[in-house]
Amino acid sequence: MDDGDLVFKALADPTRRHLLDQLFERDGRALGELETDVEMTRFGVMKHLRVLEDAGLVTSRKAGRERLHFLNPIPIRLIHDRWINKYTERRASALTELKEQLEKNQ
Repeated sequence: MDDGDLVFKALADPTRRHLLDQLFERDGRALGELETDVEMTRFGVMKHLRVLEDAGLVTSRKAGRERLHFLNPIPIRLIHDRWINKYTERRASALTELKEQLEKNQ
């Protein structure tokens, strides 16, 4: 499985997207903080974090007795550039051309 597939797999689950949203709101959260907002066991949250880490969407580091988790937005940006930007470029170009033609006709 390549990196893009791992990112899509990670983003496919609503719980993992929720964890990413939590980290977006405030980065550097411990497992205890992340688990209070979802209805699952600590081990369930750990499994989801592992999938996010495997996809490169979350990094973690030890801080004292805790492990803090941080959002890494780069894989999402790469997906955006590869899959979303490519499909919206034609529409944006068409709107720009339409604007220019309408301004010429005035």
